[in-house]
Amino acid sequence: MTRIRLPGKAALVGVLACALPWGPAAAQDTIDRPINIYVAGTAGGGIDLYARVLARHIGRHIPGKPTVNVQTMPGAGGIRAANFLAQQAPKDGTAIVTFAGGPILEPLIGSRKVDYDSSQFTWIGAVSKDVGMCIAWGASPFKTIKDAQRETMIVAGTGAGSDTDTWPVILNELIGTKFKLVTGYQGTQETVIAIERGEAHGRCTFSLSALKTAKPDWLRDKKINVLTQLAFEKHKDFLDVPLIYDLVSKPDDRQLLDMMIGPSAMARPFAGPPGLSPKIAAMLRRAFDATMKDPAFVAEGEKIQAEILPTTGEDVQKLVTKLYGTPKPVVERVKKFLTH
Repeated sequence: MTRIRLPGKAALVGVLACALPWGPAAAQDTIDRPINIYVAGTAGGGIDLYARVLARHIGRHIPGKPTVNVQTMPGAGGIRAANFLAQQAPKDGTAIVTFAGGPILEPLIGSRKVDYDSSQFTWIGAVSKDVGMCIAWGASPFKTIKDAQRETMIVAGTGAGSDTDTWPVILNELIGTKFKLVTGYQGTQETVIAIERGEAHGRCTFSLSALKTAKPDWLRDKKINVLTQLAFEKHKDFLDVPLIYDLVSKPDDRQLLDMMIGPSAMARPFAGPPGLSPKIAAMLRRAFDATMKDPAFVAEGEKIQAEILPTTGEDVQKLVTKLYGTPKPVVERVKKFLTH
C-alpha cells in the first residue's frame, strides 16, 4: 500500500503564504484600503484646507489608488492627534496625521505628559515653508511690535502645545512684549471670530499660509497689522515688517529661536505612525513628492492661495531629528519660562 505523506504544518503554512495574494509581502506592494488623513484642528482652518486639497490628489499616485478621506481630530493644540498617531493609528499606511508645529516640539518643551516622540514618527513630507506672524486687528491700538511692548495686548490661543500659546510667552521673555494669552479656542476659525468680535486684539502666531487660506480678505483688504515675522528670513511680501531675529542680540536667545522656528521650515507636515515599514514609508513619500508636482494639485493650491514649497519626507525626518538634538540647556530654558 502506498502511503501519501502530507506536508508538515510549518511547510503547509509556507506554501499557503506564497500562494495566496494576501500574504505580507503582497500587502506591502499596494494600499488598497481607504486612507484617513487626520487633521489636528477644526474644519475650515488652514491645516484642514491643505489636507483636503492633498487628499483629492495623492490617491492617484499611491499603488492601489486608494480613496483618501479627511477627518478632523481637534484637541489640546494638536496633542490629541499626535498621541493617536503614536499609540493607536494602524501601521499599514492607512493613517496619516497633519498638524501645526506646536505638537512637534511638545515632548521637548511642554509641561504636560505626552505619549509620543515626534522624531519617531514616519514623516511623509511637508507642503510648504512657512512664516509665522504676530498679527493685530487693524482697528486695535496695536500697529507695530513696539505697541505690544508698551501696552497689554490680548491674543487668542488654541491650547497648550500649540504655536498660538507658545509664542506669546517666548516673546514676552525675549523682547519684552506684553501679550496676555486667552486660550481654549477650539481652532483657527474660533480665534478668527474672537478677533473680529473684539474678544482678542490679535493672535501670535498665525502662519502666513493658514492666513491666506482661512482669511485671505484680512490681507487683501488690510484688515490686520503684522507686528513681527517668526521665520529664518523675511517673506517677500512683508519686507518692511521686522524679523524676530532683528529684535534680539544675545547668542542664547538666537539659539532658542533656531529651535522654535525650526518647524516652520517644514510647514503643513504629514506623518505616519512610528514603525511603519520602510516599503510603505517609501511608497507614501514618493506619492507625496509626485503630488507636489501634479498640475491638478498645483492648480487647486493656487486657487486657495497656497504656497507650494515642499520638503521631502526624508528631509523632514532629518529636520525633526535635529530639533530633538537641541542642547539640553536651551531646551531647559524654554521649559522653565513656559511653565511660569
